[in-house]
Amino acid sequence: MKTENPVVWFEIYVNDMDRAKSFYEKVFQVELSQLSDPTEEALKMWAFPGDMESKGKTSGALVQAQGVEAGGNSTIVYFASEDCSIEEARVEDAGGKVERSKMSIGEYGFISLAKDTEGNMIGIHSMK
Repeated sequence: MKTENPVVWFEIYVNDMDRAKSFYEKVFQVELSQLSDPTEEALKMWAFPGDMESKGKTSGALVQAQGVEAGGNSTIVYFASEDCSIEEARVEDAGGKVERSKMSIGEYGFISLAKDTEGNMIGIHSMK
Protein backbone atom coordinates (compact mmCIF):
# COMPACT_ATOMS: atom_id res chain seq x y z
CA MET A 1 0.00 0.00 0.00
CA LYS A 2 1.24 3.48 -0.86
CA THR A 3 2.01 5.76 2.08
CA GLU A 4 2.12 9.08 0.27
CA ASN A 5 -0.87 11.39 0.34
CA PRO A 6 -2.91 10.97 -2.87
CA VAL A 7 -4.68 14.30 -2.35
CA VAL A 8 -2.91 17.06 -4.29
CA TRP A 9 -5.50 19.83 -4.53
CA PHE A 10 -8.66 21.12 -2.88
CA GLU A 11 -11.14 23.88 -3.68
CA ILE A 12 -13.33 25.72 -1.21
CA TYR A 13 -16.25 27.35 -3.00
CA VAL A 14 -17.26 30.81 -1.81
CA ASN A 15 -19.95 33.37 -2.58
CA ASP A 16 -18.04 36.50 -1.53
CA MET A 17 -14.35 36.20 -2.46
CA ASP A 18 -13.14 39.29 -0.59
CA ARG A 19 -14.85 38.20 2.62
CA ALA A 20 -13.65 34.59 2.34
CA LYS A 21 -10.10 35.56 1.43
CA SER A 22 -9.94 37.87 4.45
CA PHE A 23 -11.24 35.09 6.73
CA TYR A 24 -8.62 32.49 5.68
CA GLU A 25 -5.74 34.97 5.65
CA LYS A 26 -6.68 36.20 9.12
CA VAL A 27 -7.32 32.83 10.77
CA PHE A 28 -4.30 31.00 9.31
CA GLN A 29 -2.03 34.07 8.91
CA VAL A 30 -1.12 33.24 5.31
CA GLU A 31 -1.21 35.26 2.11
CA LEU A 32 -3.29 33.85 -0.74
CA SER A 33 -2.18 34.44 -4.32
CA GLN A 34 -4.44 35.06 -7.30
CA LEU A 35 -4.64 32.18 -9.79
CA SER A 36 -7.40 33.28 -12.11
CA ASP A 37 -7.50 36.05 -14.68
CA PRO A 38 -8.62 39.13 -12.68
CA THR A 39 -10.74 40.30 -15.63
CA GLU A 40 -12.73 37.03 -15.70
CA GLU A 41 -15.92 37.61 -13.70
CA ALA A 42 -17.27 34.04 -14.01
CA LEU A 43 -14.33 32.42 -12.18
CA LYS A 44 -12.12 33.80 -9.40
CA MET A 45 -9.44 31.74 -7.66
CA TRP A 46 -7.07 32.61 -4.82
CA ALA A 47 -4.56 29.89 -3.86
CA PHE A 48 -3.11 28.89 -0.52
CA PRO A 49 0.70 28.75 -0.35
CA GLY A 50 2.26 25.57 -1.69
CA ASP A 51 3.30 23.81 -4.84
CA MET A 52 2.05 20.72 -6.62
CA GLU A 53 5.49 19.08 -6.52
CA SER A 54 5.77 18.82 -2.71
CA LYS A 55 5.30 15.17 -1.71
CA GLY A 56 2.78 14.62 1.06
CA LYS A 57 1.63 18.23 0.98
CA THR A 58 -1.60 19.54 -0.45
CA SER A 59 -2.49 22.97 -1.69
CA GLY A 60 -5.72 24.43 -2.91
CA ALA A 61 -7.72 27.55 -3.59
CA LEU A 62 -10.79 29.54 -2.74
CA VAL A 63 -13.03 29.48 -5.82
CA GLN A 64 -15.91 31.72 -6.81
CA ALA A 65 -17.68 30.35 -9.88
CA GLN A 66 -20.97 31.39 -11.42
CA GLY A 67 -23.63 28.79 -10.66
CA VAL A 68 -21.76 27.13 -7.78
CA GLU A 69 -22.98 28.09 -4.30
CA ALA A 70 -20.85 27.88 -1.16
CA GLY A 71 -21.70 25.74 1.88
CA GLY A 72 -23.95 22.73 1.91
CA ASN A 73 -21.28 20.27 0.81
CA SER A 74 -20.15 17.25 2.77
CA THR A 75 -16.36 17.52 2.48
CA ILE A 76 -14.26 18.97 5.31
CA VAL A 77 -10.76 20.27 4.63
CA TYR A 78 -8.49 20.02 7.70
CA PHE A 79 -5.73 22.59 8.12
CA ALA A 80 -2.56 21.65 10.03
CA SER A 81 -1.71 23.60 13.16
CA GLU A 82 0.79 23.60 16.01
CA ASP A 83 -2.15 23.98 18.44
CA CYS A 84 -5.62 24.22 16.92
CA SER A 85 -6.87 26.42 19.77
CA ILE A 86 -4.70 29.26 18.36
CA GLU A 87 -6.49 29.40 14.98
CA GLU A 88 -9.82 28.59 16.66
CA ALA A 89 -9.43 31.76 18.73
CA ARG A 90 -9.24 33.82 15.51
CA VAL A 91 -12.33 32.34 13.80
CA GLU A 92 -15.09 34.55 15.19
CA ASP A 93 -13.06 37.77 14.87
CA ALA A 94 -12.54 36.84 11.21
CA GLY A 95 -16.29 36.50 10.67
CA GLY A 96 -16.68 32.73 11.07
CA LYS A 97 -18.27 30.55 13.74
CA VAL A 98 -16.70 27.87 15.94
CA GLU A 99 -18.89 24.79 15.63
CA ARG A 100 -16.90 22.50 17.93
CA SER A 101 -14.13 23.73 20.20
CA LYS A 102 -10.84 21.92 20.47
CA MET A 103 -11.44 18.28 21.33
CA SER A 104 -9.27 15.21 21.66
CA ILE A 105 -9.32 12.53 18.99
CA GLY A 106 -7.16 10.25 21.12
CA GLU A 107 -3.75 9.22 19.86
CA TYR A 108 -4.41 11.23 16.66
CA GLY A 109 -4.30 14.59 18.42
CA PHE A 110 -6.93 17.31 18.55
CA ILE A 111 -9.36 19.03 16.20
CA SER A 112 -11.52 22.14 16.10
CA LEU A 113 -14.42 22.54 13.67
CA ALA A 114 -15.55 25.91 12.35
CA LYS A 115 -17.68 27.46 9.62
CA ASP A 116 -16.08 30.07 7.42
CA THR A 117 -17.80 33.26 6.30
CA GLU A 118 -19.42 31.34 3.41
CA GLY A 119 -20.96 28.54 5.50
CA ASN A 120 -18.30 25.94 4.64
CA MET A 121 -17.26 23.62 7.48
CA ILE A 122 -13.49 23.40 7.97
CA GLY A 123 -11.32 21.51 10.43
CA ILE A 124 -8.13 22.47 12.24
CA HIS A 125 -5.85 19.62 13.40
CA SER A 126 -2.95 19.58 15.83
CA MET A 127 -1.07 17.01 17.89
CA LYS A 128 -1.12 19.17 21.04
